[in-house]
Amino acid sequence: MPSAFAAKSAPGSVRRKRIKPPALKRGDLIALFNPSGFADDALIQRATANLEKQGFRVMHAAHLRASRGNTAGTIGQRLTDLHALFENREVRALWAARGGSGTAQILPYINYELIARNPKVVIGYSDITSLLLALYAKSGLITFHGPVASSGFTPFTVSQIDATLMDGRAPYVMSTADEHTKRALEEPHFAQRVLRSGIADGTLMGGNLSVLASMVGTPYLPDTRNSLLFLEEISEAPYRIDRMLTQLEQSGLLGEVRGAMLGVFVKCEPAANEESLVLSQALTDHFAARPIPAAYGLSFGHIASQWVLPIGVRARFDADARTLTLLESGVIADH
Repeated sequence: MPSAFAAKSAPGSVRRKRIKPPALKRGDLIALFNPSGFADDALIQRATANLEKQGFRVMHAAHLRASRGNTAGTIGQRLTDLHALFENREVRALWAARGGSGTAQILPYINYELIARNPKVVIGYSDITSLLLALYAKSGLITFHGPVASSGFTPFTVSQIDATLMDGRAPYVMSTADEHTKRALEEPHFAQRVLRSGIADGTLMGGNLSVLASMVGTPYLPDTRNSLLFLEEISEAPYRIDRMLTQLEQSGLLGEVRGAMLGVFVKCEPAANEESLVLSQALTDHFAARPIPAAYGLSFGHIASQWVLPIGVRARFDADARTLTLLESGVIADH
């Protein structure tokens, strides 16, 4: 790896003070960036149109269309974009164009002090989980697990963006989308289930299960003690989900959290006639007997209608009601 990158980040240093970014408003300049998988022109056009429809101005990161294999360019290109966008005073938010893979490659080379000096909204999900968690762990910046810019911006999703990124409502009660209850009648993976009753307060933490599990043992995973852990997944067999949850359990992470919030796990059932656990068994094995509230089927994950979850804020989870209450805002209204 080029030595020029190595000097940017101090892996042993942790900024513990939380930093909230400024709230967004219509007309703000949003940067479309891509630290993960390659994005083609059709995806970029859809992502741009989605953000413009919400009343934002959109700029493209310099290397948005770059590619290197499956990733959105070299580590240097993706890192350069990230730093340039945080340095650009006109840019109010960095919105990931898509997920994919490769985001974790840039984590050791990020200038986290630069991020801390220029707090901005950073939003995405799936592979972007590693960036969201690393920015919070190393700079203290509150980041946002929510739709990538190329996602389907349903009315439900737009309402969550408005409430969380623009209005900064708190306390704010987040309930599961009504459409998911209807879809559960024909799509069982949308069915909500209480794995363990109860109510708990804690700090919101989480993201994609496989990405989060891969961060265990690295300096980029935040302190998960006393957290409300939220997890989602796509296209992973139940035995692999069991393996990843076992890793979180044996690392001690699951023993530290106050609640477990499971989103909609998509394409995570075994193939027909395969000798295998089913998803509900894998989740029940890890959460039903654990003395923390836990529920499945909450409105986040690889789905169109999503909550926007501010990583690092205080919240309250009611497993029986399947609601999450943000006890504080993730943004500050300073502009």
